[in-house]
Amino acid sequence: MTRIIDAFLKRLDGLTEANIRGAARRNGRRSFLARGGSALLGAAVAAPVLPFDRRAHAAEGGTDDPCTYWRHCAIDGFLCDQSGGSLTTCPPGSTVSAVSWVGTCSNPGDGKEYLVSYNDCCGKPFVPTATFCNNNKGERPGYRMGLYNDVNWCTANADKGYHCTVSVVVGLAE
Repeated sequence: MTRIIDAFLKRLDGLTEANIRGAARRNGRRSFLARGGSALLGAAVAAPVLPFDRRAHAAEGGTDDPCTYWRHCAIDGFLCDQSGGSLTTCPPGSTVSAVSWVGTCSNPGDGKEYLVSYNDCCGKPFVPTATFCNNNKGERPGYRMGLYNDVNWCTANADKGYHCTVSVVVGLAE
């Protein structure tokens, strides 16, 4: 019985080697890499995108108003995620303001208070189709500049034109 298995394995080994050598003669390394790259690209396109947090656009209190999103409790400006950027990044062609104002917002998802930095994105004209939000929770008079949201914060940048505002969570409020 062992001789039969050995003979079968030897024949299988010979066929596998012949098959691999034939494939190596027919196809070079470049074609292998090209086909492998195409397969990886096809898999990346066909595979679903990883899940991401859509709560920024979730309605709170039964409204579809994006200004009611918890991070926007002290925002005063156009939303960057509707202007070619995201909730936390400026759109291409604009730069984040060198200075900002800060709000303390309550996240209904976990019941905690967070410090949120509102940074204006500068250097491009605003997009008139973007939603303008003017929430003044915790706003203080103009002499408390870090808590005053009615300022063009782009004046500290080389490009002073206002485009939109991002809402970046800095950390837990103590």
